[in-house]
Amino acid sequence: MKKIERVGLVIKPHAPDIINILKKLILYFEKKGIKCLLEEVAAQKLHEDEGVSREELPGKVDFLVVLGGDGTLLSIAHIAAQKNVPVMGVNLGRLGFLTEVPQEEMELSLDSFLAGNMAIISPRWLLEARIMGKVYYCLNDVVLNKSTLARMIEFKIWIDNKEVAALKADGLIISTPTGSTAYSLSAGGPIIQPYIPAIVLAPICPHTLSFRPMVISSESEVKVMLLTSGEEAYLTLDGQRGGLIEKNAIAEVKRASFELQLVSSPKRNYFDLLHEKLGWG
Repeated sequence: MKKIERVGLVIKPHAPDIINILKKLILYFEKKGIKCLLEEVAAQKLHEDEGVSREELPGKVDFLVVLGGDGTLLSIAHIAAQKNVPVMGVNLGRLGFLTEVPQEEMELSLDSFLAGNMAIISPRWLLEARIMGKVYYCLNDVVLNKSTLARMIEFKIWIDNKEVAALKADGLIISTPTGSTAYSLSAGGPIIQPYIPAIVLAPICPHTLSFRPMVISSESEVKVMLLTSGEEAYLTLDGQRGGLIEKNAIAEVKRASFELQLVSSPKRNYFDLLHEKLGWG
Protein backbone atom coordinates (compact mmCIF):
# COMPACT_ATOMS: atom_id res chain seq x y z
CA MET A 1 0.00 0.00 0.00
CA LYS A 2 1.22 3.50 -0.84
CA LYS A 3 2.46 5.54 2.11
CA ILE A 4 -0.17 8.01 3.26
CA GLU A 5 1.29 11.51 3.53
CA ARG A 6 -1.68 13.72 2.59
CA VAL A 7 -5.32 13.09 3.43
CA GLY A 8 -8.28 14.90 1.91
CA LEU A 9 -11.33 15.62 4.07
CA VAL A 10 -14.79 15.91 2.50
CA ILE A 11 -17.88 16.75 4.54
CA LYS A 12 -21.63 17.02 4.50
CA PRO A 13 -21.77 20.62 5.76
CA HIS A 14 -25.04 20.35 7.69
CA ALA A 15 -24.34 17.01 9.40
CA PRO A 16 -24.81 17.08 13.20
CA ASP A 17 -21.70 18.16 15.16
CA ILE A 18 -19.66 18.26 11.96
CA ILE A 19 -17.20 20.90 13.18
CA ASN A 20 -16.18 18.93 16.29
CA ILE A 21 -15.86 15.69 14.31
CA LEU A 22 -13.74 17.46 11.71
CA LYS A 23 -11.44 18.95 14.37
CA LYS A 24 -11.07 15.54 16.02
CA LEU A 25 -10.09 13.97 12.72
CA ILE A 26 -7.53 16.65 11.91
CA LEU A 27 -5.94 16.21 15.34
CA TYR A 28 -5.78 12.45 14.79
CA PHE A 29 -3.85 12.86 11.53
CA GLU A 30 -1.61 15.61 12.88
CA LYS A 31 -0.44 13.28 15.65
CA LYS A 32 0.59 10.79 12.97
CA GLY A 33 2.44 13.41 10.93
CA ILE A 34 -0.07 13.31 8.10
CA LYS A 35 -1.10 16.56 6.42
CA CYS A 36 -4.80 17.28 5.96
CA LEU A 37 -6.23 19.05 2.91
CA LEU A 38 -9.76 20.35 3.33
CA GLU A 39 -12.35 20.71 0.63
CA GLU A 40 -13.61 24.28 0.34
CA VAL A 41 -16.77 23.86 2.41
CA ALA A 42 -14.80 22.14 5.21
CA ALA A 43 -12.26 24.96 5.23
CA GLN A 44 -15.10 27.48 5.52
CA LYS A 45 -16.53 25.60 8.49
CA LEU A 46 -13.22 26.02 10.31
CA HIS A 47 -12.83 29.62 9.10
CA GLU A 48 -9.69 28.76 7.16
CA ASP A 49 -8.77 30.59 3.98
CA GLU A 50 -7.39 27.71 1.95
CA GLY A 51 -9.63 24.96 0.68
CA VAL A 52 -9.53 22.69 -2.36
CA SER A 53 -12.48 22.11 -4.66
CA ARG A 54 -14.11 18.69 -4.39
CA GLU A 55 -13.25 17.95 -8.02
CA GLU A 56 -9.53 18.71 -7.54
CA LEU A 57 -9.03 17.18 -4.10
CA PRO A 58 -8.49 13.50 -5.11
CA GLY A 59 -5.60 14.52 -7.36
CA LYS A 60 -3.75 16.15 -4.47
CA VAL A 61 -3.95 13.45 -1.75
CA ASP A 62 -3.17 9.79 -1.03
CA PHE A 63 -6.38 9.02 0.86
CA LEU A 64 -9.84 10.52 1.29
CA VAL A 65 -12.13 10.53 4.32
CA VAL A 66 -15.78 11.46 3.73
CA LEU A 67 -17.82 12.66 6.69
CA GLY A 68 -21.51 12.46 5.82
CA GLY A 69 -23.81 10.11 3.96
CA ASP A 70 -23.79 8.06 0.78
CA GLY A 71 -24.71 11.07 -1.36
CA THR A 72 -21.59 12.91 -0.21
CA LEU A 73 -19.39 9.92 -0.99
CA LEU A 74 -21.00 9.37 -4.40
CA SER A 75 -20.22 12.97 -5.34
CA ILE A 76 -16.48 12.23 -5.22
CA ALA A 77 -16.20 8.44 -5.63
CA HIS A 78 -15.91 8.47 -9.44
CA ILE A 79 -13.06 11.01 -9.28
CA ALA A 80 -11.21 9.16 -6.50
CA ALA A 81 -11.48 5.89 -8.43
CA GLN A 82 -9.88 7.45 -11.51
CA LYS A 83 -7.01 8.73 -9.35
CA ASN A 84 -6.68 5.36 -7.52
CA VAL A 85 -7.19 7.10 -4.16
CA PRO A 86 -8.75 4.97 -1.38
CA VAL A 87 -11.87 6.37 0.29
CA MET A 88 -13.32 5.81 3.76
CA GLY A 89 -16.84 6.98 4.48
CA VAL A 90 -17.85 7.86 8.05
CA ASN A 91 -21.61 7.66 8.42
CA LEU A 92 -23.17 10.83 9.80
CA GLY A 93 -26.47 10.20 8.02
CA ARG A 94 -29.24 7.66 8.45
CA LEU A 95 -28.61 4.58 6.29
CA GLY A 96 -25.15 4.55 4.77
CA PHE A 97 -24.24 1.50 2.68
CA LEU A 98 -21.13 3.27 1.35
CA THR A 99 -20.36 5.48 4.34
CA GLU A 100 -20.50 2.36 6.45
CA VAL A 101 -18.01 3.23 9.21
CA PRO A 102 -19.86 4.46 12.33
CA GLN A 103 -18.42 7.50 14.05
CA GLU A 104 -17.44 5.43 17.09
CA GLU A 105 -15.33 3.13 14.86
CA MET A 106 -13.64 5.94 12.92
CA GLU A 107 -10.26 5.84 14.65
CA LEU A 108 -10.25 2.04 14.88
CA SER A 109 -10.80 1.79 11.13
CA LEU A 110 -8.17 4.43 10.38
CA ASP A 111 -5.63 2.68 12.62
CA SER A 112 -6.27 -0.59 10.80
CA PHE A 113 -5.99 0.99 7.35
CA LEU A 114 -2.83 2.96 8.12
CA ALA A 115 -1.27 -0.20 9.58
CA GLY A 116 -1.67 -1.80 6.15
CA ASN A 117 -4.66 -4.08 6.75
CA MET A 118 -5.66 -4.82 3.16
CA ALA A 119 -8.55 -7.02 4.29
CA ILE A 120 -10.68 -3.97 5.06
CA ILE A 121 -10.30 -2.56 1.53
CA SER A 122 -13.27 -3.50 -0.65
CA PRO A 123 -12.68 -2.98 -4.41
CA ARG A 124 -15.82 -1.59 -6.06
CA TRP A 125 -15.97 -1.40 -9.83
CA LEU A 126 -17.77 1.39 -11.68
CA LEU A 127 -19.85 1.84 -14.81
CA GLU A 128 -18.76 3.86 -17.83
CA ALA A 129 -21.61 5.54 -19.71
CA ARG A 130 -21.19 7.16 -23.13
CA ILE A 131 -24.03 9.29 -24.49
CA MET A 132 -24.33 12.28 -26.81
CA GLY A 133 -20.56 12.61 -27.13
CA LYS A 134 -19.82 12.60 -23.41
CA VAL A 135 -18.32 9.99 -21.05
CA TYR A 136 -19.44 9.57 -17.44
CA TYR A 137 -18.44 7.25 -14.60
CA CYS A 138 -20.60 6.15 -11.72
CA LEU A 139 -20.34 3.83 -8.72
CA ASN A 140 -24.02 2.97 -8.23
CA ASP A 141 -26.15 3.32 -11.32
CA VAL A 142 -27.07 4.84 -14.65
CA VAL A 143 -30.79 5.70 -14.78
CA LEU A 144 -32.96 6.69 -17.74
CA ASN A 145 -36.30 8.00 -16.52
CA LYS A 146 -39.22 10.17 -17.51
CA SER A 147 -39.84 13.69 -16.29
CA THR A 148 -42.41 14.39 -13.59
CA LEU A 149 -45.32 15.11 -15.93
CA ALA A 150 -44.40 12.84 -18.84
CA ARG A 151 -46.14 9.58 -19.68
CA MET A 152 -44.16 6.37 -19.90
CA ILE A 153 -41.09 6.49 -22.09
CA GLU A 154 -40.17 3.89 -24.69
CA PHE A 155 -36.70 2.58 -25.31
CA LYS A 156 -34.89 -0.28 -27.00
CA ILE A 157 -32.23 -2.41 -25.27
CA TRP A 158 -29.25 -4.26 -26.75
CA ILE A 159 -26.82 -6.49 -24.87
CA ASP A 160 -23.55 -7.20 -26.68
CA ASN A 161 -25.11 -5.81 -29.86
CA LYS A 162 -28.04 -8.23 -29.71
CA GLU A 163 -31.46 -6.65 -29.43
CA VAL A 164 -33.14 -7.82 -26.22
CA ALA A 165 -36.32 -5.79 -25.85
CA ALA A 166 -38.35 -2.73 -26.78
CA LEU A 167 -39.85 -1.53 -23.54
CA LYS A 168 -42.33 1.01 -22.25
CA ALA A 169 -41.75 2.00 -18.62
CA ASP A 170 -41.19 4.91 -16.28
CA GLY A 171 -37.49 4.24 -16.75
CA LEU A 172 -34.59 1.80 -16.59
CA ILE A 173 -31.87 1.37 -13.95
CA ILE A 174 -28.49 -0.07 -14.95
CA SER A 175 -26.68 -0.88 -11.75
CA THR A 176 -23.39 -2.20 -10.37
CA PRO A 177 -23.44 -4.70 -7.49
CA THR A 178 -22.61 -1.77 -5.20
CA GLY A 179 -25.70 0.03 -6.50
CA SER A 180 -27.89 -3.06 -6.06
CA THR A 181 -28.85 -1.84 -2.57
CA ALA A 182 -29.76 1.63 -3.88
CA TYR A 183 -32.42 2.64 -6.45
CA SER A 184 -32.35 -0.81 -8.08
CA LEU A 185 -33.47 -2.43 -4.83
CA SER A 186 -36.47 -0.08 -4.64
CA ALA A 187 -37.42 -1.16 -8.17
CA GLY A 188 -37.41 -4.84 -7.20
CA GLY A 189 -33.84 -5.65 -8.21
CA PRO A 190 -31.74 -8.29 -6.39
CA ILE A 191 -29.08 -7.69 -3.75
CA ILE A 192 -25.68 -8.63 -5.17
CA GLN A 193 -22.42 -8.96 -3.26
CA PRO A 194 -20.03 -6.20 -4.34
CA TYR A 195 -17.34 -8.49 -5.77
CA ILE A 196 -19.67 -10.46 -8.08
CA PRO A 197 -18.98 -9.52 -11.75
CA ALA A 198 -22.53 -8.61 -12.76
CA ILE A 199 -24.68 -5.76 -14.05
CA VAL A 200 -28.33 -5.38 -13.05
CA LEU A 201 -31.00 -4.07 -15.44
CA ALA A 202 -34.08 -3.11 -13.45
CA PRO A 203 -37.11 -1.55 -15.19
CA ILE A 204 -39.07 1.12 -13.32
CA CYS A 205 -42.81 0.33 -13.43
CA PRO A 206 -42.71 -1.49 -16.81
CA HIS A 207 -45.84 -1.60 -18.97
CA THR A 208 -45.07 -5.24 -19.75
CA LEU A 209 -45.13 -6.97 -16.37
CA SER A 210 -43.16 -9.93 -17.70
CA PHE A 211 -40.03 -7.78 -18.11
CA ARG A 212 -38.37 -8.36 -14.75
CA PRO A 213 -35.02 -7.25 -13.31
CA MET A 214 -32.21 -9.04 -15.12
CA VAL A 215 -28.61 -9.85 -14.12
CA ILE A 216 -25.98 -10.03 -16.85
CA SER A 217 -22.20 -10.43 -16.99
CA SER A 218 -20.07 -7.39 -16.17
CA GLU A 219 -18.15 -8.21 -19.36
CA SER A 220 -21.23 -7.30 -21.41
CA GLU A 221 -22.02 -3.91 -22.92
CA VAL A 222 -25.54 -2.51 -22.68
CA LYS A 223 -26.97 -0.08 -25.22
CA VAL A 224 -30.22 1.76 -24.65
CA MET A 225 -31.90 3.95 -27.29
CA LEU A 226 -34.62 6.41 -26.32
CA LEU A 227 -37.52 6.08 -28.77
CA THR A 228 -39.92 8.56 -27.19
CA SER A 229 -40.40 11.97 -28.77
CA GLY A 230 -42.12 15.03 -27.37
CA GLU A 231 -41.53 13.94 -23.77
CA GLU A 232 -38.76 14.95 -21.43
CA ALA A 233 -36.46 12.08 -20.45
CA TYR A 234 -33.39 12.24 -18.24
CA LEU A 235 -30.12 10.42 -17.79
CA THR A 236 -29.05 10.43 -14.14
CA LEU A 237 -25.74 9.14 -12.79
CA ASP A 238 -25.53 8.06 -9.14
CA GLY A 239 -28.48 10.36 -8.45
CA GLN A 240 -25.98 13.22 -8.61
CA ARG A 241 -25.32 14.24 -12.22
CA GLY A 242 -26.97 14.12 -15.61
CA GLY A 243 -29.48 15.94 -17.78
CA LEU A 244 -32.04 15.78 -20.58
CA ILE A 245 -31.58 13.29 -23.39
CA GLU A 246 -32.97 13.49 -26.92
CA LYS A 247 -34.99 11.08 -29.02
CA ASN A 248 -32.78 8.40 -30.65
CA ALA A 249 -29.95 9.15 -28.24
CA ILE A 250 -28.05 5.96 -27.40
CA ALA A 251 -26.50 5.33 -23.98
CA GLU A 252 -23.63 2.82 -24.12
CA VAL A 253 -22.91 1.38 -20.68
CA LYS A 254 -20.15 -1.02 -19.66
CA ARG A 255 -17.78 -1.78 -16.82
CA ALA A 256 -15.14 0.90 -16.29
CA SER A 257 -11.44 0.00 -16.48
CA PHE A 258 -10.72 1.10 -12.88
CA GLU A 259 -12.12 0.47 -9.39
CA LEU A 260 -12.78 2.39 -6.20
CA GLN A 261 -10.85 1.22 -3.15
CA LEU A 262 -13.46 1.55 -0.40
CA VAL A 263 -12.19 1.27 3.17
CA SER A 264 -14.56 -0.44 5.60
CA SER A 265 -14.61 -1.15 9.33
CA PRO A 266 -12.67 -4.19 10.61
CA LYS A 267 -15.60 -4.93 12.93
CA ARG A 268 -18.17 -5.88 10.27
CA ASN A 269 -18.57 -7.67 6.95
CA TYR A 270 -21.02 -7.18 4.08
CA PHE A 271 -23.70 -9.39 5.62
CA ASP A 272 -23.38 -7.59 8.95
CA LEU A 273 -24.01 -4.40 7.01
CA LEU A 274 -27.12 -5.78 5.31
CA HIS A 275 -28.40 -7.08 8.64
CA GLU A 276 -27.92 -3.69 10.26
CA LYS A 277 -29.08 -1.40 7.45
CA LEU A 278 -32.05 -3.43 6.24
CA GLY A 279 -33.27 -4.43 9.69
CA TRP A 280 -33.06 -8.17 9.11
CA GLY A 281 -34.37 -9.76 12.32
